[in-house]
Amino acid sequence: QVQLVESGGGLVQAGGSLRLSCAASGRTFSTSRMGWFRPAPGKEREFVADQRSIGSATYVADYGDSVTGRFTISRDNAKNMVYLQMNNLQPEDTAVYYCAAGTSSVGSYAYWGRGTQVTISS
Repeated sequence: QVQLVESGGGLVQAGGSLRLSCAASGRTFSTSRMGWFRPAPGKEREFVADQRSIGSATYVADYGDSVTGRFTISRDNAKNMVYLQMNNLQPEDTAVYYCAAGTSSVGSYAYWGRGTQVTISS
């Protein structure tokens, strides 16, 4: 059974940093698309970041407009983990952050975690 478990959320002041982790189990995701999302007003979820394989253990990352330059997605395939380094956090970043994984490097996400709460105080 595939599971994604997020951790690393918490309460920080504006301008601070957090590193979210997502532990995957049940299968390997080294060639799969993996991403982070958060809820947003007026829509089901907001895309935060994702990373997909383009072959030969090479990955390409994409970021949502609101986090570009502040957030970085990475992974450790040996540990079956994906991370989201979040810097210069702002109150509008407050949300539950969800990890997601696909079954390949393209297409929709098949697996979702339960989320980790991030709260930024001003």
